Order: sequence, then structure tokens, then C-alpha cells
Amino acid sequence: MGGLELFGDMTGEGSIKGQFEGGSQVKKNFVYHTGHFTTLQIMADFDMVLKYWGPVEADYATTGGLVLNRLFTEHPETLKLFPKFAGIAHGDLAGDANVSAHGATVLKKLGELLKARGAHTAILKPLSNSHANKHKIPINNFKLISEIIGKVMAEMAGLDAAGQSALRNVMAVIIADIEADYKELGFTE
Repeated sequence: MGGLELFGDMTGEGSIKGQFEGGSQVKKNFVYHTGHFTTLQIMADFDMVLKYWGPVEADYATTGGLVLNRLFTEHPETLKLFPKFAGIAHGDLAGDANVSAHGATVLKKLGELLKARGAHTAILKPLSNSHANKHKIPINNFKLISEIIGKVMAEMAGLDAAGQSALRNVMAVIIADIEADYKELGFTE
């Protein structure tokens, strides 16, 4: 096991460097706020994704419907995690108002998380709690829907390769925090 060394005053900007198991090394700049570190690169990634967020935000229902339908098409096993859609024929999912409404809910919450730019604990804790204790959503499904959101944003909002990379980085931070919440709640998949 390696360790991390922090350089800075712990109230603003600084840098972090260290070595991890397997010998990989990291040196990143960071900003310290609300009790955790957010690298300057991640902050830039949040900004990049938000630059493309306007078309999503302009029509959450349509975009959300596209995201969920693409998720159900590319990963049909995920449909079982949405019992309220169980009686809807696969071919009818695309035009179903309830699917679009739920997709809109997902994207609105993601919009809140993006706009929080990493300071999302108050937003994320209740979501983690409901998805662990009520909905029983395995962490991998957040990764699946993240990739789908990237594809839909590329088509609808022109999210380029750099933007998709930024979205992956941002979602990795969010998903890691959900996973930490899951562990704290004792939720195992």
C-alpha cells in the first residue's frame, strides 16, 4: 500500500501526490472545499459537461425518454429494476409518458449534481439511500446509464470525445460517492 502527501494550506488550492498499490503514481492539483478534495481537472470536467447540458435541460422529458429507452435496448436486464414498467411491451416503451417522466427525473437530479460541481453530499445522500434501501439498484447500473447518457448527449447536444471523457470522469466521482454511501448503509449487491 502506498500513501498520499498533501501540499497546500488545506483551505484552498494545493497539490496531491502519492503512490498506490501496483506502483501507479499520481500528482494532481486540488481544491479543498466542503470537507473533500476535488481536483482542478475534475472541476474543468464539470464545467465542460455543463457547457453541453443546455439541450438536455431544455427538454428533460424527451432526453430522459431517449436515455431510458436506450438503456433498456442496450441492457435489457436493467428493465427488471423498474417494476412500474413491467407491464409495458418493449416496443411501447419509447412512447410511454411514464418512461419519459422517469427519465426526466433522472436527468434533473443529474443536473443538480453537475451544478453542485462536486459539493453534492446533500443531494447524493438521499439518492444513495433510496437506491440502496428501496430500489436495490446495483452500482454497476449507474455506470451503464452513465455511458448511455454520454451517447445521447453526443447525439442531442454535440458532446464531443473530450466532453464524453469529461462526463466519464464526473460520473466516476459521483458513482464512487454513491458506492461509499452504499458501503456506509451496508448495501451489497
